[in-house]
Amino acid sequence: MYSFESRVRYSECDENGRLGVVPMINYLQDCSTFHCEDRGEGIRELGRKGFGWILAAWQIEVRRLPEYGENIAISTWCYEMKRLHALRNFKITDENGEALVRADSQWFIYELNENKVARIPETQDFYLEDTPRLDMPKLARKLKCGGKGTACSPTLVSAQHLDTNQHVNNAQYVLMAIDALSELGIEAPLARLSVQYRSMARLGDTVAPVVYACEGGHDVSLNDPDGNAYAVVRLQER
Repeated sequence: MYSFESRVRYSECDENGRLGVVPMINYLQDCSTFHCEDRGEGIRELGRKGFGWILAAWQIEVRRLPEYGENIAISTWCYEMKRLHALRNFKITDENGEALVRADSQWFIYELNENKVARIPETQDFYLEDTPRLDMPKLARKLKCGGKGTACSPTLVSAQHLDTNQHVNNAQYVLMAIDALSELGIEAPLARLSVQYRSMARLGDTVAPVVYACEGGHDVSLNDPDGNAYAVVRLQER
């Protein structure tokens, strides 16, 4: 298991003085990238070989968001690796070791020059370990939005939305979904958060949210102008 420690910064807090949802997701992403860096297979080194890890899906359970100034530890481990995907768990714990946030995730290796998902090289097998998978539901095969949706204001992708792969950062899709619910006067439930990433939005693209009701919350499909989803975000109560 790979871990690093941090302290919740004021700049990471929401209006209630707790760690915001986007900074929370960024902590999880940072933990996996630090893991890669510390094993000598970071963004630059893997990119030099023509590859990059991309996130396909999240499932995040939030028991409590830590408060401003609170000391936390963020951990990750890879519990399954097959030819075409890797599965990683994450935890954010408090000073007493209590799990505040737990997450499951699916990752692919992306071949940068060919612009496609590739077979995971055997050189990446060292991530796989025998730490047990967290006791949480398995990742959904596909998030399906049902019923009649409500369209919300689109977002034009700008440089502030991008990551080093030059497409919209994973956490930014979640923020777009929360903003869409806010536009409809709906407070986003944050106890259970699921995201599936289906295609990459890039600089200058338009992302159009459509909101649907689902059990215990809402689905937000973040679509291109033709109605195809870049990502689907599901926000639910516990």
